[in-house]
Amino acid sequence: MAPPMSASRFVDALRDEGLTVVEVGQWRTHNRNHKGPWGPVHGVMIHHTVTRGTSNTVRICRDGYESLPGPLCHGVIAKDGTVHLVGYGRANHAGLGDDEVLRAVIAEKRLPRDDEATTDGNRHFYGFECENLGNGKDPWPKVQLDAIAKAAAAVCRVHGWTHRSVIGHLEWQPGKVDPRGFTMASMRERIAERLR
Repeated sequence: MAPPMSASRFVDALRDEGLTVVEVGQWRTHNRNHKGPWGPVHGVMIHHTVTRGTSNTVRICRDGYESLPGPLCHGVIAKDGTVHLVGYGRANHAGLGDDEVLRAVIAEKRLPRDDEATTDGNRHFYGFECENLGNGKDPWPKVQLDAIAKAAAAVCRVHGWTHRSVIGHLEWQPGKVDPRGFTMASMRERIAERLR
């Protein structure tokens, strides 16, 4: 059972991993904590945004939509590898997912198939939205893939987690396809390499 790290520790961890970080507005206190607790945290969740253009993507992930208020993640990972911090605390990114997947993440074991949506993921996961159209054709630049691995590794390093604590949205919630364009198995390999 891990309490979330402080916002200051979070940004330091990202920078210590070699990432360029942009702090957007009052990100440290921008959250959905009034809707429920954040923590204990058990892992990192990776998403794609289905958006184009970094400034537009950051704005959407910070502010959200009428039907889904922001923040929609903790950090937005742009095409150039920059991490834009848009919120800290409970964020509307994971939604309801599979409790068996959560148990596997906690135990750092092989993930079962996600076939139900009964467990509050916003409470238990750090979330990174990655700028990409999510159509399987929009490219993932190497610098962006490296930044995703660095961001996830930074969080895992602080909490003493392995690469098995990092999942994609598609592994958590039935019907989700993100991230599309690379496999989470290949991303976990990148993260494991960094943690080694």
